[in-house]
Amino acid sequence: MIVRTLHELEGTDRDVSAESGTWRSRRIVLAGDGAGFSLHETVMYAGTETTMQYANHIEAVLCIDGTGEVTDHETGLTHRLSPGTLYLLDGHERHTVRPATDLRFVCVFNPPVTGREVHDATGAYPLITETEEV
Repeated sequence: MIVRTLHELEGTDRDVSAESGTWRSRRIVLAGDGAGFSLHETVMYAGTETTMQYANHIEAVLCIDGTGEVTDHETGLTHRLSPGTLYLLDGHERHTVRPATDLRFVCVFNPPVTGREVHDATGAYPLITETEEV
């Protein structure tokens, strides 16, 4: 059994902030934990805009606090985000998130991320696989 708190992740290599200053993500479960998925708590900051596309991962994003919107670049549709709203990037959609207030999410990635991924120029994470966390 693995038991972790968000507090104990603060300031560790599992506590990652975007170089742009638009978000912070605490990686609760990573590939090296062997669960077959990764689980993150992510905060995107009010008044920012982040465009991403996970070409190598499927991501489920559940809003648990705040308000904002997500635009699907595939369809051009914009959806409101508020607590209880989930969006699933099951088609590797390029998307932009615009927080009106700080948005807090619980995110699940498959395949799991290792924690060392960095968004590339397209907003994607590279596919890094491993059987054990370093």
